[in-house]
Order: sequence, then C-alpha cells, then structure tokens
Amino acid sequence: MRNFPMEVNEPVLNRLLDKLLEQRVITYEEMELVRSKSRADKVRDVIDMVYRKGNAAKSVLIASLCEADPYLSRELNLK
Repeated sequence: MRNFPMEVNEPVLNRLLDKLLEQRVITYEEMELVRSKSRADKVRDVIDMVYRKGNAAKSVLIASLCEADPYLSRELNLK
C-alpha cells in the first residue's frame, strides 16, 4: 500500500474527522487534539486512535474515507 499519510489532503482529513465525530467514533476533544498537529501527524493519530477502538470504528473510518475521497479509496484498494 502506498504511504497513506502522504496521500490524504487537508480537506479530506477534515471531512473524515467530522464524520468520525458525527458517528461518535471520536470525541470533540480527540478531534481538536488531532487538528492541532501537522497533516501527516494528524493522519497517523487518527489511524492509531480509531484502530485502538476496534473493528466497528475501523469500518466507520474506511467507509468515511471511501465517501470523502473515492479516488484515493480506489488507489488504496479500499472499495
């Protein structure tokens, strides 16, 4: 797989964070903590945070990425 943190742009990352918050995968505080970091660190932190929360959270992350950036999702073979 290609280097995922380098492939996600800022608008897609913001949509992912909003969706994860809406779906209650992350808290508002977690979202704000992530938003205070550099883009690559944001992506890594989101992945780590969500993966620690289990398979249901991972599924929401993947579905949200597929919705936010269909092209990148296909490039990463997520669909």
